[in-house]
Amino acid sequence: MARVLVLTDDHGAVRVLTLNRPAARNALSRSLIKAAYTALTEADADESVRAVVLTGADPAFCAGVDLKEAQRDGLGYFEEFRSQSCIAAVAKMRTPIIGAINGPVFTGGLEMALGCDFLIASERAVFADTHARVGILPGGGMTARLPQFVGLGMAHRLSMTGEVVDAARAEKIGLVTEVVAHEKLLDRAIELAGQIAEVPGPTMLGLKEIYTTGASAVIDPALAAEERIAFAQHRDFEGLGDQFRAVTERNKRQIDG
Repeated sequence: MARVLVLTDDHGAVRVLTLNRPAARNALSRSLIKAAYTALTEADADESVRAVVLTGADPAFCAGVDLKEAQRDGLGYFEEFRSQSCIAAVAKMRTPIIGAINGPVFTGGLEMALGCDFLIASERAVFADTHARVGILPGGGMTARLPQFVGLGMAHRLSMTGEVVDAARAEKIGLVTEVVAHEKLLDRAIELAGQIAEVPGPTMLGLKEIYTTGASAVIDPALAAEERIAFAQHRDFEGLGDQFRAVTERNKRQIDG
């Protein structure tokens, strides 16, 4: 029987979506990209869903790009993000969405998390943007959204160095709003989402629209630059294999502890 790639669990008006490729650290295979896109857009269209929690099956939230598929499919892999991008779907949701970061989240996974309205983290969470270390430019909104969370200088530092940030430091720099014990993460996320779901729907819809409109003057030009520059560079992805493998192995060691 084929594995269900995104688990769905409703708690009243709160829908929990769990990325479910644990053996692959929830890396974004083409199938997971499509499944997550479908789950997110369906939740956003469901009027009974008033808030969403996005998390990953342990031990990771999301390791980012699926290396094997990216190496096999080249530009075709990255084109998947144009047609059914789960990363873009998170950021475009009208329904409030909380990221419950249960473990390591890197690169494309971090871009997806940054599309959430805010993040809370398990004590086991670690964060890194390793695009530059791999030799690939971010194309999923990293340069647009990371500065909104941590400020421009810190965003430059994280993207340029690829350094790994633990949960405590992530809270200190504003990347996450709260750190909780691992076993309490999901309950806490559902509790917060439940508070959001209590707000009248039109009020919450308007609040999200105001925040989105206010940020768009900064975010939209950065997204356009990523679209123009990064996807052009991805055409040369086949030549980056060795460097990509080295950084991905480092990421895997970090996830495995």
